[in-house]
Amino acid sequence: MQTATVPPPRVPRLGRGWYLAAVLSAVLAVGMCLLGWRQADQADRIAAHPVRVEGTVTQLPTGGGTYSSVSYQVGGQPHTAAALPLADGTKLGDAICLEHAADDAGAVRICGDTYPQPVGVGLARFSVPVAVVLFAVCVLRIWRHRRAVAVRAGQGRLAANLAMATEALADGMPAITHGKRSRRKRRAGGRRGQH
Repeated sequence: MQTATVPPPRVPRLGRGWYLAAVLSAVLAVGMCLLGWRQADQADRIAAHPVRVEGTVTQLPTGGGTYSSVSYQVGGQPHTAAALPLADGTKLGDAICLEHAADDAGAVRICGDTYPQPVGVGLARFSVPVAVVLFAVCVLRIWRHRRAVAVRAGQGRLAANLAMATEALADGMPAITHGKRSRRKRRAGGRRGQH
């Protein structure tokens, strides 16, 4: 008798987009967290020991992705601050009041502002929760897929074991039945000989 073959269970495929989305959302969350932490750290250092200097606008932001640029000097050394939130109507060459940390001339903000780049902080506050939720959804979907694959694999092994047991039982039945019939025939023949 030929061995019965059990077809492997069909496993639903999970698109690579779920894995890619999980990785990208995790990277986005970590990146935005670092951006928000850096802004908060610079704001704390500036607030601890603020030093006021005067800067000059050297570049204005445009719609093509160009950020503003303000140059200033600290201890005779030139510095440049990029992407500061300039007021509407600011022109090239305008003087801007700046505050920098006493221990770090690169940590600078416009006088009166809390963060060097408030837009970055607002973006981090919005994007981090969204990225975390997206990452959680992707991980949950991947986990459920792997769990379904494990369950289907277990069902396939159970079906294969049942098929093997059924085949073994079917192969053993003729021998058992034939043995019983042989003993019955011998017993019947012996009784006839006695009579």
